[in-house]
Amino acid sequence: MAGSPNHPGFRMTLERRHGDAVRSDGGSASNEVIVTGGHTGTHVDALAHVSHDGLLHGGVDAAEAQRGGKHTVHGAETIPPMVTRGVFLDVAAAHGVDVLEPGYGVTADDLARAAERAGAEPGPGDIAVVRTGWGRLFGDPQAYVGKETGVPGMTVDGANWLAERRIVATGSDTTAYEQIPAGAGHQVLPVHRVLLVDNGIHIVEHMACEDASEAGLGEFLAVFAPLRIVGATGAPVRPLAVVPA
Repeated sequence: MAGSPNHPGFRMTLERRHGDAVRSDGGSASNEVIVTGGHTGTHVDALAHVSHDGLLHGGVDAAEAQRGGKHTVHGAETIPPMVTRGVFLDVAAAHGVDVLEPGYGVTADDLARAAERAGAEPGPGDIAVVRTGWGRLFGDPQAYVGKETGVPGMTVDGANWLAERRIVATGSDTTAYEQIPAGAGHQVLPVHRVLLVDNGIHIVEHMACEDASEAGLGEFLAVFAPLRIVGATGAPVRPLAVVPA
């Protein structure tokens, strides 16, 4: 699958195939080995994921917190299960396009326009899902990662708009969540600092947003239950948007 060049990718292989071992009654079983980074596929960033000037969120010493091969503070096991109000901010639709331009920066004004379109604005404890339309390229890893073209995503201005509303998490349909200019790659990620380090807001990446967009999703019940991987910097999650039948 497509993934960030900064993180180990996903690998799965069958360790046992049907017929490799057959029980006396004819039964057989198959199983697999999975190897993956914590930031591959749809996942939530733990607060241990990013530091600034040597400090994690809340002024925690990053070097001290990671001694012993796992994070003893802000690890993925501390990411709370999220059953809360969600707001779907379809920025691409607010611009009247299927996909935002490569390298486009999502601003506070864009988020406000998308919120007006959704008929709801995120608030304290909410999850804000931001659609750029870039997820349509997920099947083409090179295009999706977009090192040469750039990738649309959140600006610091937009991140501050979300932080002011005291949300608990925010996600998008790209590999890095934030704006990636053409040719820049993942050299600097200031939005991660604003959200994770400065404000303790979790980031969800690689979200599948197209069905939600086609359904005209606005306000919904968000259910995010990441795996509790002790000491990790991120965890896989399957986000669900629950809406009335």
